[in-house]
Amino acid sequence: MSAGARHLYVHLPFCAHRCGYCDFVTAVGRRDEHAPYVDALLAELELERGLLAPALDTVFLGGGTPSFTEPRALERLLAALPAAAEATVEANPETVTPELALLMRRHGVNRVSLGAQTFQPRLLRVLDRVAGPDDVRRAVYVLRDAGFDNISLDLIYGIPGQGAADLERDLTEAIGLAPEHLSAYELEAKPGTRFTHAHGGELERQAESMESYFELVVASLTAAGYRWYETANFCRRVGGRDLRAQHNLGYWLGHDYLGLGVGAFSTIENRRWRNAPSLAAYVTALSGARRPPREPEELSEETRAGERLMLALRLDEPLPLAAIEPVLDPAGLQRVERLGLARCEGGELTLTERGRFLGDAVTVALLA
Repeated sequence: MSAGARHLYVHLPFCAHRCGYCDFVTAVGRRDEHAPYVDALLAELELERGLLAPALDTVFLGGGTPSFTEPRALERLLAALPAAAEATVEANPETVTPELALLMRRHGVNRVSLGAQTFQPRLLRVLDRVAGPDDVRRAVYVLRDAGFDNISLDLIYGIPGQGAADLERDLTEAIGLAPEHLSAYELEAKPGTRFTHAHGGELERQAESMESYFELVVASLTAAGYRWYETANFCRRVGGRDLRAQHNLGYWLGHDYLGLGVGAFSTIENRRWRNAPSLAAYVTALSGARRPPREPEELSEETRAGERLMLALRLDEPLPLAAIEPVLDPAGLQRVERLGLARCEGGELTLTERGRFLGDAVTVALLA
């Protein structure tokens, strides 16, 4: 039996507006619904508290825009959540004020993830982002003044109209702010969204540049002293501190986690479920002390092993072969070793640097 999940995710769906490329479960505005939604979150926490370990490694408030949540409702939520060694709140730069920073510090938040995306105003307009480059810088300074010493910045590349020089400037700007952590993601625009309708042709052209953008990201950030510890994630090396995103690391290593909120996923032992993405149904159920509508999934040993392979291979550390034996193709393993994409030593599998750049193809080759 599991000793309980040590990772807790809390979904706060509210945003000031919806970005064109976003496909997360979000709700625009609705400030009068923030407090009832927090009531529902806390009710769900009480119903599921038995699934959590006595001490948590991580709590992560994601969204949506958690920092857009009405301050009194956010404070009530933070005060009620279990303590954790790493407590992260996602924030949009324009929402970060000295008052918000102090509120978060007061209630145990010790890591903030800022969605910068790009420092180029014309590209921010393409993404429908509100914050400008000065808002990002100001948010970092405000968080530093409040005592935060673990800040993450998110960047996106492959934006319509972006070139390599734009990305290089973004990386230089981000490095100059000296965040402890940087995430750099390929833009993923879901088919059928208004974003793909507006930028479809340019997105196709950008797809041809993704490999060179990826190489530029890795070269720039590692040259600046960041550890490339996961395909899209980098952290500074500061003394003995482990500045990897511990919450996401839990996902990549296949740890159990509990998700609270509309649309949130949970994985406990061999069960996974998703809260249905209806905000009204979520709040209504929990106001009556009932669990929200859920979409359950039973996880086989092969499914868990396949996910372990796909996710853990994104990391810069060895993967025990025993963990992926049910889905590993021995011939595929020999092939990627022969091509210099991976090596096996002491019962562990490690991708080479070249293998990491070709990670998806290596994963496909290894799966039985």
